[in-house]
Amino acid sequence: MSKKVYVAGVGMIPFQKPGASGTYVEMGSAAVRRALEDAGIEYNKIQVAYCGYVHGPSTSGQSALYEVGITGIPVINVNNNCASGSSALYLARQAVQHGVAECVLALGFEQMRPGASDAGASIWNDRPPSLGTARKVTEQLADDLSELPLALRVFTAAGREHMQRYGTKLETFAKIRAKASQHAARNPLALFRKLVTTEQVMAEQAMWPGLMTRLMACPPTCGAAAALIVSETFAKKHNLRTDVHIVAQSMVTDAPGSYEPLSMIRVVGADMTRRAAQDVYEQAGVGPDDIKVCELHDCFAQNELITCEGLGFCDEGEGERFVQAGDNTYGGKVVINPSGGLLSKGHPLGATGLAQCYELTHQMRGTADARQVESARFALQHNLGLGGAGVVTLYARS
Repeated sequence: MSKKVYVAGVGMIPFQKPGASGTYVEMGSAAVRRALEDAGIEYNKIQVAYCGYVHGPSTSGQSALYEVGITGIPVINVNNNCASGSSALYLARQAVQHGVAECVLALGFEQMRPGASDAGASIWNDRPPSLGTARKVTEQLADDLSELPLALRVFTAAGREHMQRYGTKLETFAKIRAKASQHAARNPLALFRKLVTTEQVMAEQAMWPGLMTRLMACPPTCGAAAALIVSETFAKKHNLRTDVHIVAQSMVTDAPGSYEPLSMIRVVGADMTRRAAQDVYEQAGVGPDDIKVCELHDCFAQNELITCEGLGFCDEGEGERFVQAGDNTYGGKVVINPSGGLLSKGHPLGATGLAQCYELTHQMRGTADARQVESARFALQHNLGLGGAGVVTLYARS
């Protein structure tokens, strides 16, 4: 039996640079306490917990949660690359919607190390690495970029493909990064709040000449975020807020045609994004024109443009026009990443999806302060994990 699903509480800690943060146990437990305080409920009311992270030992979720309380509930650890947080949210929503539990916690955290993050990297050298198909396609289409770490390599190559196919200019990606800094300046939880101009982004150190500068890539960060997902019955019984609900959600992986024809834009998840978004729109009976605020996976400025096309905010190949017209910010068609996104807020892998949930919950409540997008009835979330997993979630004001 399908039930209505509400976001009763959210919590997030400020993201920090690697080495400056607490441990994942300290960060994760702090985010949970903030979510509990926001909801006005005690930890012993939680019936199930899903914990998303990428880099960490087994049962890290238990380690973080035991600092809050030891109650004997099921704790399920989730590793879906950079979509781990939203995968935990997906499972939490699914459990409540189908009556498995009435009050479920979704937690995401990451304690990262300094330096560029290599997607799919592993401590194991005696077995095949993950991202097998994506790696093979990348070797064929981006052999000349082999000096770069894999994540940087695939998104650089995807941006190049867009430039070659549609005539997109590097300055357009730089403008996306400058926009992210303008949004982050309004967000006290963002790590990088310094305003930068398009020209400054272009003048930064080149990660690859003519294709990527340092500021176009998100920084490695540490952090945690959490959300309490409840049923309508549970919310009424415990006098919890019911002003934000999850209308629709879709999680997809690569389909048989995801790599046909061979394309780096497809490697970075454009096909997954499109399918998940269409599924969500169909479930909710809305379209991209109904969305006025969106948190999407801008791990690189190039991916924000590609994702805007995948989510239907503009036609394929029209991303540059969309950005140049200012349709991705306040006063345009849809405010993309009012939080500052991964580019400015930071990208602690397992926490990212739930940090997006935090931002959009406040947008729907009308409590986003200087970042508030006025008159938005719906909020769309997009979180991507190479290898692959794509999660799209639609929130609405109740």
